Amino acid sequence: MKPALPSKLPAADVQWESLIPALGKANRALARYDGILFSVPDPAILLSPMTTQEAVLSSRIEGTQATLNEVLRFEAGDEPEQESRRFDIQEIINYRAALRRAQESLRSRPFNLNLLLDLHAQLLDSVRGRNKGRGHFRRVQNWIGSAGCTIEQADFVPPDPMVLMEYLDNWEKYYHSDRPDPLVQLAIVHAQFEIIHPFLDGNGRIGRILIPLFLFEKHLLSQPMFYLSAYFDQHRDEYVARLRALGSTAQSWNAWIEFFLAAVEAQALRNADKARDIKALYDRLKSQVIELTRSQFAVPLLDALFETPVFPSTQVRLPGRKQPSRQAVAQLLRVLREEKILKVVREGSGRRAQVLALAELINLAEGRTVI
Repeated sequence: MKPALPSKLPAADVQWESLIPALGKANRALARYDGILFSVPDPAILLSPMTTQEAVLSSRIEGTQATLNEVLRFEAGDEPEQESRRFDIQEIINYRAALRRAQESLRSRPFNLNLLLDLHAQLLDSVRGRNKGRGHFRRVQNWIGSAGCTIEQADFVPPDPMVLMEYLDNWEKYYHSDRPDPLVQLAIVHAQFEIIHPFLDGNGRIGRILIPLFLFEKHLLSQPMFYLSAYFDQHRDEYVARLRALGSTAQSWNAWIEFFLAAVEAQALRNADKARDIKALYDRLKSQVIELTRSQFAVPLLDALFETPVFPSTQVRLPGRKQPSRQAVAQLLRVLREEKILKVVREGSGRRAQVLALAELINLAEGRTVI
């Protein structure tokens, strides 16, 4: 199989009229989600579990098996039962770190290829694939197919490395161009990135990180927090099939864009519901914790619990400079345990601290009871 020679952007055969109904639905759903996002006092803290869950689901598409609960417990010092899970968890932690680094970077500079390389370096730090050109665009031919297949047996062969920078330059210019509708533009940006496949490893995850960054830069979202991996994971076969079909027929771009817009609509509605439920949980617990503790540290403590919902009882750090004493923290945690707001997920033993969890928040983020 020869390397692909995809068309340069913008895509010429998009039939806009047929996309209008799907565009209206996707834009309305996204606006609804952004309205809820805008109402959350500190999205980076309150919606932190959604960010971690996106890292879990995006990595799962690439074959990892670790869960949100396992990631949070690992960060609290609880070792995974299976050694193989350690690499899975680290990949998820790296994904989340790359996502947060990108979000922070976009507040001071526009997206560019150097940021893309920085994200790739973060993504593959100390995990499987770290020796596959970490932080560099590929200089050799790659291909996509079943494990161990040869290039002749591949399902898809991306462009030759000799023309890679030409395609990336065209892709970056299109990313920053003004197009008739940014959601259609994003669908094309994501797909073309996956077609170019500029890295030896991590292309799928990087391609999904681009989605919230683009929506933020194009002012469709007030925060770069929008996650499509849940939809892509649930519709994995169609996701892959639509991407692979691009260029095969005159209707292939429209078929892909319609699938992408359906994903945006469905996931925007789910994200909106989840963000609203998390905010409602925070508001309810805020009143409850203030009433129970009568402490000036009640709200800072709750913020810390939402940002890190599984934690060792001896390692609680509240936002802000002013910190309560260890004895005061221990007393606050004791009250929350007794009221079953916090749950013990590992008893303390010797020098090993007790591990506590804000179980209701984790179960809400997972969409099922896991703690």
